[in-house]
Amino acid sequence: MIWLSVLLFLQASAANTQIQRGQTLFNSDGKCGTCHALKGKGTAVGPDLKVLGKVGVRALVTAIRASRTEYVETIKLKTGDPFPGMKVASSDATTLQYYDLSKTPPDLRKFAPADVESKSDNSSWKHPPSAGGYTNEQMADIVAYIRWAATGERKAVDPSDVE
Repeated sequence: MIWLSVLLFLQASAANTQIQRGQTLFNSDGKCGTCHALKGKGTAVGPDLKVLGKVGVRALVTAIRASRTEYVETIKLKTGDPFPGMKVASSDATTLQYYDLSKTPPDLRKFAPADVESKSDNSSWKHPPSAGGYTNEQMADIVAYIRWAATGERKAVDPSDVE
């Protein structure tokens, strides 16, 4: 019976260590927390990951590694270069608000609808983790952190499950 308690303690300790590593990666400069917020840290630009953290490990990894996102548009103003932008829900008839995803962290830009030359589906901006080069171990750590932050689940994620 004692060996079972020791085994459970070791598993919980390993999961906590993985969650801590995932949190560190998530909140590192230029990483996930640049556009997403969890547990009161990060920037709430991108979609809320609390919902995504409730899905299975493979589904979560697929979403993280997705290279395109339906939320990003290419915005071309009448002056200046086009930029990949994510619309802010509080935009209204007189002022459009978009996060400029070409900046790190994303820059909130406000402009009049009349200043827009064109808007189109994004064709060039890629979700950073798709090109980030995370190892399977790092991805497992990030997934463990997101799942813990979303659900409170303290379960280790096997790196082989994120391949």
